[in-house]
Amino acid sequence: MQIPEEIAKLPEWHPLNHYIKEIDLIQNIIWELRTVKASEEPQVFFNLFNKLTTIDKRFERKENQLFPYLEKRGWNGPSQNMWSFHDNLRDQIRLLRKSFEEREFEKIDQNIHYLLDGINNLMAVEQTVLFPNALQILEEQDWRQMEKGEVEIGWMPECEPSPKETPEYVHPSKDEQAKDLTFLDEKSAHYDEGYMTVEQVNLLFRTIPVDITYVDENDKVIFYNRGEERVFPRSAGIIGREVKFCHPPKSVGKVLQILEAFRAGSKSEASFWINFKGRLIYIRYFAVLDDQKNYKGVVEMSQDITDIKDIEGEKRLLEWS
Repeated sequence: MQIPEEIAKLPEWHPLNHYIKEIDLIQNIIWELRTVKASEEPQVFFNLFNKLTTIDKRFERKENQLFPYLEKRGWNGPSQNMWSFHDNLRDQIRLLRKSFEEREFEKIDQNIHYLLDGINNLMAVEQTVLFPNALQILEEQDWRQMEKGEVEIGWMPECEPSPKETPEYVHPSKDEQAKDLTFLDEKSAHYDEGYMTVEQVNLLFRTIPVDITYVDENDKVIFYNRGEERVFPRSAGIIGREVKFCHPPKSVGKVLQILEAFRAGSKSEASFWINFKGRLIYIRYFAVLDDQKNYKGVVEMSQDITDIKDIEGEKRLLEWS
């Protein structure tokens, strides 16, 4: 398919340029897959198939980068429709991979064309509808911001931009570029990856099914979350208390050993699990470091994983009840 002229003339840095480069790669892989049979050359076929499945990076960029910017400008169609198409293709990829694992090569030969035709149809819609409309709807500042965010998600491996084309990654906590923040109010504060009010932060910590305790660099407890069902009891009296007084004598030595290793920089994480009141409890410690790698304390996380440990297979979102 001929690339629209307005897209062909875009500068190298432009996000749509990377999508177009990926189209060339995808079309070449599809052509090769149509000439190879899984039943005759399974390893060759599987290598090509694995290359094709990196298309998920492309889907993720669209879903998390392009679509949100279009939504901000009032076009919700891609999020509502094209995302579903992505998921259908993901399902086909998953089923084909399962067939390969079970060595059902003839079945793959019969079904692979559904995936390849679906991807071709998707790329046709991208080039005739999605990309031209996006160029009309979005402004240069949108594309510039999008370009920076794409570094976090990435591209199909053979289409990664050269270092000179790749924008320098700016951590959200240091990104001072003006943004459309009309959804915020005066109580919102800027965190690394977004904005929340104190109430929202408290609700978040109260809701997550993990016990969290934060001990600062002076070994004093400065925070814990108050969930509905805690694994280990906590009360307000613990705030400001030295961590060595917060554990039973038989385990405090090991806790202090962990903290010293974190402070020295020889370790950054420690995990263990215990049986407690008939439940399996997963306990993890993480060193907290600032941007200069200075030790700022430790986070202790405890979670009841009894039911999680027994999970098998999969349960799709639509099967929720």
